[in-house]
Parts: sequence; structure tokens; C-alpha cells
Amino acid sequence: MSYSKYPAYKDSGLRWLGKVPEHWEIKRLGHYFEDRREKVSDKDFKPLSVTQHGVVPRLETAAKTQNGDNRKKVVQGDFVINSRSDRKGSSGLSTMDGSVSLIYTVLKPFNIAGEFAHYLLRSESFQEEYYRWGKGIVADLWSTNFSDMKNIPLSIPPVHEQTQIVRFLDHETTRIDALIEEQQRLIALLQEKRQAVISHAVTKGLDPTVPMKDSGVEWLGEVPAHWRIGSFRRLVSSISNGTTINQTEETTTTIAVSRIETISTGEINFNKVGHIDHAEAIPKFILNKGDILFSHINSLPMVGNVAIYNHNEPLLHGMNLLRLQPHRNIASNWLHYLLKSKNIRQEVESRAKPAINQASISIDSVKEIPALIPPKAEQTQIARFLDNETDRIDMLVSEAKNGVRLLQERRSALISAAVTGKIDVRDWQPPTPSKTHDVEEAEAV
Repeated sequence: MSYSKYPAYKDSGLRWLGKVPEHWEIKRLGHYFEDRREKVSDKDFKPLSVTQHGVVPRLETAAKTQNGDNRKKVVQGDFVINSRSDRKGSSGLSTMDGSVSLIYTVLKPFNIAGEFAHYLLRSESFQEEYYRWGKGIVADLWSTNFSDMKNIPLSIPPVHEQTQIVRFLDHETTRIDALIEEQQRLIALLQEKRQAVISHAVTKGLDPTVPMKDSGVEWLGEVPAHWRIGSFRRLVSSISNGTTINQTEETTTTIAVSRIETISTGEINFNKVGHIDHAEAIPKFILNKGDILFSHINSLPMVGNVAIYNHNEPLLHGMNLLRLQPHRNIASNWLHYLLKSKNIRQEVESRAKPAINQASISIDSVKEIPALIPPKAEQTQIARFLDNETDRIDMLVSEAKNGVRLLQERRSALISAAVTGKIDVRDWQPPTPSKTHDVEEAEAV
């Protein structure tokens, strides 16, 4: 969809604004906002969290301050923004009274529509300019105080035009958000499908006509009659802990070592490895192709994460991950998929012992997990089938994620264009239901 430009522009003299509509006023931020600095207690004003989605009641995951009597007051209609550059995008117009940490800047709007301020100050273009005015001693972490923020020049249209821009953006962002949500539902369904395909193949096989038998294990149910039933100790020749040598900065004389984060996505990620001095590397900890790394100490949903090592780049087995080396009659790729199956993951979680902020499962407990053992040729066949199926599903997931990214980029660009006057929406009207339906049908095609 294309939009008209304003008939006349003027040069703002500012890089982040560029040319702006001729009739828009250019004044400093302090002309439109006051800094609310009133200190309150969270006993009187409920604590709020400021997220990239706006201002919400305090999240359960938010850090709890020990000084609840030393917070900033927030009144409905205030705009709140995190002053730290590492929290870029955490801001929004508050729809409730409450209190926030002192690290936030609380702005009381005047001479400007609050909803327009919400879009303007959350726009990507303003966010970049806002943090450019910050100060600090660390290159990628600094704060922007109101004493500096108030001097940022803004280009603001008349109030009636602000209202029309808000009306336009409310409609368009709602439409884009609905498309994003649709893509995210598709991603969730594809990921569920991927998990179901893996779980079915490694517990039921690929031949639907093969005779079945009761496994004797409730969570496995019936399995192919010719498969053996044992435990994980029958599948692996070794389960071991990793090296505990202290890690150091990466240099030309270091070697990569695995960490919990290295396998957090289900694959070996060399961007999330540690390093130790090559001279201290003990050969027995160097991974061999086909070795499987297993997260046995982590937060409960992450216990049981696995990844198979099939790389040419050397990698040491680090602490907090178990190294599983398959028996010679066990196909590594098949065992990798077995460990990824929903049935096994749930069994691992049920055996993990909870502790403060994490859980763990012992080597002995892993060895005792019930397991199925198809003939090796069938293991290889199942692994090859799952390679093809998961690659196909992963491609669809990747396409859907790319669609979400493009929609999010369009949403951001549209907001920035509207609030800085790059498009003229003064005559915009929402489409009639019939036109909306036609557009949705066209997009679906």
C-alpha cells in the first residue's frame, strides 16, 4: 500500500527527522513534556513493569527491589521510558496509576496528544535519537537523563492532525499485528508437528502395518513387536562429565569448549562457546563426530536439551553438559532424535531433581530411562526419514519467521513515517468491511 506525501516540506536541520511538513512545529521535547519525579512507595502505588510492549502490571519474572519506598510515581496518561541503552524500546503510555524503578524517566505530556506521544516516542527513529543523547563510560551501555532528553528537537503537527495519525496507526498496526499473530500460530503448529513426527517415528517406526506389542512402559505404550526394550545404558558406551578447566578470553592459542548455551537451540552453536588455553586441553575431552551433548543441569524446561556434534571445527566437552557416546550398534542420528522425542523429554523432566533456580538429573538416572532398540538398519532409516521431514518443516518455520520479521519491519517503518510526516494520512479513512475483506483475500492469494 502506498501513501501520499505532504504538498510542502521544510528542512528540519536534524538527521533523524530530515524534511518535515512545512506547517509542523519544531520545538524541543521539554516544550511538550514535564519530568515527573515524585517519590512514592509500592505499597501505595502498585509496581509496574515497562516492557517493549508497553507499561504493564509488574511481571512475575521482574527483579524485585529491596527498596519499595523509593520509586517514581506514574499517573495514568504518563509516558514512561527506560533510560538505559540496553533496554532500548522499553517504553509506553501508562493506562494505570502505579510506580516504577528510579531508572525510568516518567513524562507528563502537555500540548500534545498522549496517544500520539506513545507512537512518536516508541518509534524506532526517535529511540535511536534518544539514546544518542545518553552518557556513560561503557560503549554499549549508557543512560539518557531528562536534563538531556528535554533538549531533543521534535517536529509536531497540530492536535487534530495528531488525532488523525493515531487513528490511522491504530487501524494499521492492529491489522499488521493480526497478521503477525497468524504467522506465529502457524510457527507454533509447525513446531508441534515437528515434535509429533519425531516422537511417532522413534517409538512406533515407519511401517504402520508392522505387528505391535505392549512395551510394558506406560508412557511408551505399544511398540513394534520386533524392537527390543531396554534402558539407556544399552544404547551408550559412555556417559561422562566435561572438563572443569577455567575458561578464558578467545585468542589464537585457545580452543572452543561447550557451555549450556551452546546447545540451547538444539544444535551446536559456535557463537555461544567458551574458550580455554590450548595447552591445558586434555585430549579425552575433545568431542568426536556422533557424540551427543545433553543438558543435565539447567532450568527445568531446559534439562534434557540435546545436540549432536558433527562438525569439523574442534570442540571440547565442557562442564554442565553430559557427553553421550553411542554403542557401535546404535546410530548416533537415531539416538539424537530419540532424545528429542516428547516421551523421553517428559521422562527426563520427571526424573530431574528440582533445586533453587535449576534442576538436575544424574548419570545413573539417565542410564535407567527406558528405551527402545530397533535394528540398526531401521535406526538409520528412521534417522534419514526424520532428517528429510524436519528439514522440510524447518524450512516452513523459517519462511514463517521471515514473514513475521518483514511484518514487524513494515509496522516499525509505517509508524516512523507517520509520526515524522513522511506520509500524509489526513484524508485517510478506514476501508469499508467489503474492501477489507477483498484486501485480505488478495493477501491470502
